[in-house]
Amino acid sequence: MEERDLKIIEQYGETDPELKTLWEEHMLFERQLAKFEEKAYLTPAEEQEMKTLKKQKLDGKTKLAAALDKYKK
Repeated sequence: MEERDLKIIEQYGETDPELKTLWEEHMLFERQLAKFEEKAYLTPAEEQEMKTLKKQKLDGKTKLAAALDKYKK
């Protein structure tokens, strides 16, 4: 995430519930993925869950970028 985006989130996150929710979800996915990445070995179920989390994170990041775009203009 770029510094400019982080400043926008910090500035408008409290007044824009969508932006705040998208950011919180993004950070949640980051923490969940970090737990999997710490492991030396993943079970097939964990690998599948990690793939699902990555897809959800990517989808959320796309939505977050769209929400940030309205403040960049």
